[in-house]
Order: sequence, then C-alpha cells, then structure tokens
Amino acid sequence: MKNKVLFVVSSHDKKGNTGESTGYYLSEVSHPWEILHNAGYEIDFVSPKGGTPPVDGFDLSDEVNRKFWENEEYHAKINNSMKPSEVNPDNYVAIHYAGGHGTMWDFADNAELAEIAQKIYENNGIVSAVCHGPAGLVNIKLSNGKYLVDGKKINAFTNEEEIAVKLEHVVPYMLETTLIDRGAIFEKSGLWQPHVTVDQRVVTGQNPQSAHGVGEAVLKEIQKLQ
Repeated sequence: MKNKVLFVVSSHDKKGNTGESTGYYLSEVSHPWEILHNAGYEIDFVSPKGGTPPVDGFDLSDEVNRKFWENEEYHAKINNSMKPSEVNPDNYVAIHYAGGHGTMWDFADNAELAEIAQKIYENNGIVSAVCHGPAGLVNIKLSNGKYLVDGKKINAFTNEEEIAVKLEHVVPYMLETTLIDRGAIFEKSGLWQPHVTVDQRVVTGQNPQSAHGVGEAVLKEIQKLQ
C-alpha cells in the first residue's frame, strides 16, 4: 500500500512587475498536510526549481501553519524540495498542487510536473489542487490526448476573486477562464467562500479557505482506493 503524497509548490517569487513578493501559500500546504500526516501519510515536496521555495501567506497565528512550520522534519523537507527530475511517480498515491500566486508563472507550462501528475492519475491515484494550484492542471494531458480537466467538475480561484485582489491585469492568464477553455465544468461559490469539488479522482478547492476541506476530500478519496 502506497502511503506517500507528493505536494507541489511554486518556485516563483514575484507578482509580475509589481515588485510584490509571492510564492506558495503556507496554509494551502499546512492544512492538507495536517490531515494527511495525522492519517499516517508521508508527504514529499517538489517545486519547479527544487531547493527552498518562496513562501507567502506567512501567518503563524494560524495554529496549523505554526504546527507545520515548527515541525523540524517537514520544515527541512519543504526547504529542500525535489526537482521534478528527482520524482518517481510510482511512489505516490496522490499529488497535491498548493496555491499561491507564484503558481501562475511556473506551474502550467512545466511539462515534467504535468507528466508526473498524469502518471499518478493513470496509476489510479488522486490529483488535487487548491486556489491557484489548479494552474498545474491546465496543461495535463492523459494518454488518450484529452486534457485531465476536460468534462470534469473543477473549482479554482475565480475570476471574481482575481479582480477583487486587483491582480487580473498582472497574472499571465485568468485561471477560471483557462480551465473552462480546456473543457472543465467550472463550479464556484462567492468571494472567499470555502468550496471543494470532487470528480473522478480530481479534488479542487477555490481559495485558502478551502484548503482544509481539500485535505479531507483527498483523504476520503485515497481511503476509497485502499
């Protein structure tokens, strides 16, 4: 029985030419991590460049964030993330793409990450993503040539949320629009409302508020397989 889940985090640290820093969003790692870790799963980390990825949403008043950050084993693991070339997809029952605006610049066009996710999915595994993490799903194609999201119910950071944070002209594309262009049946709730969608072993969440629910849904999906 595989007991490992691969978390994907961004290596990108700037929001376009705004001068503002970004990276992976801490709670979108920590909340799913807590649920899966407590259930006995080991988490590994990969980022497009490997090494120490930039962190955003660094809020240690969130107890789960603090618990993750102060866990010496996992702090060391995320700060020494693997490169995609170092990952063996056969070792994982699931792959989880954490969000943060950085993902909009370095997830969609990373062919190595897309291939890892395709293999995990086609090995009967789970693919999950939260907030801007579904940027990693945009260009995943299955062996039949179809996009992973084509014909599936999918959720992600919405166009309305992007406009609300005034980054609609900064991000290289609008995530909701692009997922719909790939054939996704897009679901959403209002601004900052938790929303988790599960369809055919793909779990997606709308925003940071959905990270806990995504972790719970991934655990349920894994347990169905085992």
